[in-house]
Amino acid sequence: MQVVIQPPSLIETGIKVETVNNRPLFKFTDRLQLHLETLLEKNKVNDLTAEEQDEINAINELDRLFTYLNSLLLKLYSTHSQKLI
Repeated sequence: MQVVIQPPSLIETGIKVETVNNRPLFKFTDRLQLHLETLLEKNKVNDLTAEEQDEINAINELDRLFTYLNSLLLKLYSTHSQKLI
């Protein structure tokens, strides 16, 4: 499955790298998080347009990607920290 995130501005304005416990992690900006929550609420009552459904699917795919990338980053930092001890 190929996911194309639309609009492209989501990538430019919806992603941030935040330091948590001295480790960088990918996260949604507050704006994108709020937008996702709005879409999820509309989805609960089956009130999404086709465009919004595509958008929520793309955001969810991005969330899965962040989860994977962040787990790799945490593993990398954990391995690196252990080598320093």
